[in-house]
Amino acid sequence: MTSSPTYASTLGTPPTPAMRSKIVAGLSWFIAALALVAASAGLLADSQAGPVSFTTVHGQVSELYGGGLYRNDTVFVAAGQRGTDAVTLVLGIPLLVASSLRYRRGSLRGALLLTGTLGYFLYVYASMALGTVVYNELFLAYVVLFSASLFAFVLALTGIDRTAMAARFSAAMPRRGPALFLFASALVTFVVWSTPVVDALVRGMAPARLDMYSTPVTTALDLAVITPAAVLAGALILRFVALGYLLAISLLVLEVMLAPLLAAQTVSQLWAGVSFPAGQIVGPIAGFATVALIAIWVLVAILRNIAEPGPADSASGHAGHGASTRSEGSVA
Repeated sequence: MTSSPTYASTLGTPPTPAMRSKIVAGLSWFIAALALVAASAGLLADSQAGPVSFTTVHGQVSELYGGGLYRNDTVFVAAGQRGTDAVTLVLGIPLLVASSLRYRRGSLRGALLLTGTLGYFLYVYASMALGTVVYNELFLAYVVLFSASLFAFVLALTGIDRTAMAARFSAAMPRRGPALFLFASALVTFVVWSTPVVDALVRGMAPARLDMYSTPVTTALDLAVITPAAVLAGALILRFVALGYLLAISLLVLEVMLAPLLAAQTVSQLWAGVSFPAGQIVGPIAGFATVALIAIWVLVAILRNIAEPGPADSASGHAGHGASTRSEGSVA
C-alpha cells in the first residue's frame, strides 16, 4: 500500500484530488429534476377514497391506503413514503443542487458531499424500485432514478483520487471517534433490523408489517450493504486509510438524513390514522435525532480537516472523468 504524506507535512501544492466530471454533474441535475417530479407526485396525487381492507397471503389483514399514487400500498407504508417524499423535496433535492454547484466549482468538500447526497438518492430509489412500494405509474421513474443515482455515485466516488485526498488531510484529522461511531452505527443497524426477522423465524411467522409485500427490502439493504459498509469504513479509518473517510462521508450524510426521514414518516403516518404507543414515537425519533446530531458533528470534524484545492488546482481539475491516476493511499 502506497504511503503519502499528510497535508500538514507536504511542501508545495498537493495534487488535485477530485476531477470534475460533466457526466456526474449532468446526472446530478437530471436526478434532481426527476426526483422533483416523482416526490411531488407522491405528495400531490392524493385523492384518497379511504382505506380498503385486504387479507395478505400470510393471513394478515391490512388496510390499503386507497387513493393517490400509493393507493395499493398499506396505510403504514403509503403514509411513510409520503414522509420520505417530503424530506426529499425539502432537504434532499436542495442538498443535491447545492453540493453539485460546489462540485462544479472544484470544491473537494463539495465533491465529497455530492457523493454522500447521491448515496441518499441511491438508497431511497433503489428501495422503491426493488419493492418498498407496490408497483405504480412511476415505477419506471424509480428504476431510472435508481440507475442514474447508482452510476453517478460510482463515478463521483471513483473520481476522487484517494492519494491526493489524503495529502490534503490535516494532522488533526480525527480517527478513533469516527471509527467508533461507525462501529456503533453498524451494531445498532444490525440489531434493529435482524431482531424482528430472527423473532419471526423462531415463531414461524412473517415479520411484523410485512403485510402483502414479498420481502422486507429495507432490512435486506441495511443488513447487506449499510452494516458491512460502516464496519469497513470504521476499520479503514482506524488504519488511517483515505478510502475509509470517503466511505464514511457517504454513510454520515445518510445518517444525518435519517432523523428528518423518520420524523416526517411518523407525522405522516399519525396524520393518516396509524396509531403508535407514545414510546414508539418518542423513543425512535429521539434516538435517530441523537444519531443524526453525532453524525453531523463527525461529518463536520472530518470535512474541516480537509484542505480545499486552490484556484490553480480547480482550473487543472476541470476535465472529464478518469483523467487522473487513482491509487489507494494510506494517510499515515
